[in-house]
Amino acid sequence: MLEYSIVEPGGILRVAPSGALTVEDFAGLARFADAYLNTHGTLGGLLIESQAFPGWDSFAALSAHLRFLRDHQRRIERIALVTDSPIAHAVELLSEPFVAADIRLLPFGQRDAALRWLRTCGRTAVRVLVVLTSHEQLGTTGRKTGFWLEELAAPYYVFKDAGASVTLASPKGGQPPLDPASDGEAAASAATMRFKSDAVANTQLAHTLPLSTLAARDFDAVFYPGGHGPLWDLAEDPRSIALIEAMLAAGKPVAAVCHAPGALRHVKSAGGELLVHGKSVTGFSNTEEAAVGLSAIVPFRVEDMLIAAGGQYSKAPDWQVHVMTDGLLITGQNPASSGPAAQALLALLRETPK
Repeated sequence: MLEYSIVEPGGILRVAPSGALTVEDFAGLARFADAYLNTHGTLGGLLIESQAFPGWDSFAALSAHLRFLRDHQRRIERIALVTDSPIAHAVELLSEPFVAADIRLLPFGQRDAALRWLRTCGRTAVRVLVVLTSHEQLGTTGRKTGFWLEELAAPYYVFKDAGASVTLASPKGGQPPLDPASDGEAAASAATMRFKSDAVANTQLAHTLPLSTLAARDFDAVFYPGGHGPLWDLAEDPRSIALIEAMLAAGKPVAAVCHAPGALRHVKSAGGELLVHGKSVTGFSNTEEAAVGLSAIVPFRVEDMLIAAGGQYSKAPDWQVHVMTDGLLITGQNPASSGPAAQALLALLRETPK
């Protein structure tokens, strides 16, 4: 069973498990947490306290535990696990991919220390949403596309190494398609190799959140990696368009690299004109598209679209780093620009008043 309560000050959700945990236990916990959140908007943290963590009575109960963490992750920034249980590290590792929260393991009896840590949180971590494509068909070629690995991996570690919390999302949720061309030896980098060996990152990637479950108010910035997939889905997705418009209206920066500036195609400014009109922008160039032999396959070319929308398009020589910042909008030209674009996003966040 689960005992739960709110510990004040700070609105910390305390959970004390005993006996093998069931699906019904987590359903009750979700109802309790949601009732509090409906009134207060956020939780000050999650305190899980049990001398001997009892485990779960079934795989379904474990799934319910992880689902609770996933569904509430944007409202919880820190989790303190206070227990002497030998499976405590397993609980920590199982939980980590499903939340953007910091997780700390403390010995049983250290409740006061855990509460002090939770109360000093103050939501200082920058919350970055990374939106990936769910589209996997490369036009009518019969070949696969998706997101480009370097354009996820490099920004992911720029953000994580800076202490930011990173949430991954896609239109359909779940595992987004990886462009197989980005997973070969020729496209390998230190960031892609680090990502491929990172179990936590890969579990997070396998469980991206559906765009329909997200709101701009829960994040400080959004980053769009490329790959050809976004030209088919994110460019036309009304939820993505609304998200970008809401982020910018709230004074929060938006970044897109390589083909992902295609997601800006129908985005409008507060004044009703196309967002990129008059802005300094970049994206995958026509010569780069020709170099990969896909000019006649893609639904539109990024350079052409940005120019047609009134953007002040610029580019570097093919495959060289090129990043443009105009107000709250950051764009990068190609895979090599993805890490620098993430750095530019962090720099902009440091300059933007909270």
